[in-house]
Amino acid sequence: MKTIAIIDDDIHIGDMLTEVLSQEGYAVLRAYSGTEALYLLSQHKPDLILLDLMLPGLSGEEVLPHIEDIPVIVLSAKVDVKDKVNLLLEGAADYMTKPFETKELLARITVQLRKAEKKSDDPVLSIGDLVLDNTSQDVTIKGQAVRLTRTEFAVLKLLMLNPKQVISKSTLLDRISLDTPDCTERSLKQHVSNLRKKLQDVSGIDYIETVWGIGYKLTEQKS
Repeated sequence: MKTIAIIDDDIHIGDMLTEVLSQEGYAVLRAYSGTEALYLLSQHKPDLILLDLMLPGLSGEEVLPHIEDIPVIVLSAKVDVKDKVNLLLEGAADYMTKPFETKELLARITVQLRKAEKKSDDPVLSIGDLVLDNTSQDVTIKGQAVRLTRTEFAVLKLLMLNPKQVISKSTLLDRISLDTPDCTERSLKQHVSNLRKKLQDVSGIDYIETVWGIGYKLTEQKS
């Protein structure tokens, strides 16, 4: 099930979108301010975000730079072409002016989710000397093989798909559940520990950072 985050302080619009999206089979997360949105994104990794601009606290424009590797559709009453162009250049995937037709919004959501899925199916992911091959299920560092379990491979793949994002433990478990149904909240910590050790044994580098109380992310590698 795909998850969509609605970041909008308009309760009526948010409730309407929640109902429509739920009927289409999506899970829904809600945030009512820019500050709440940042906290939500530190705990969850939705598949797509619907972002209003006129938010209390941090505005939508201020929230947008903090969102990485998640398609964002901006929903706003602003109709100025310059506003739309600037937001698209700053990372938004699409822009719809309020009021909007829900059928059109659903179509645009489908398009963005398809694009994101295509990206996640890239045959080879690489971060510095670390290379993960989706086709062969091989992981290498400077050409040297790293033997991983199915669960370790799934965890590493998710982290590499989101190299600058902190992935919460709950998101990790949810995203890898289809590939690794044996992984539980209790065992996840050990799987990550084993993965970190295997990568470090080959490279001498600690590739995984624990963000206490939240989850894990890849460490930034110096070029």
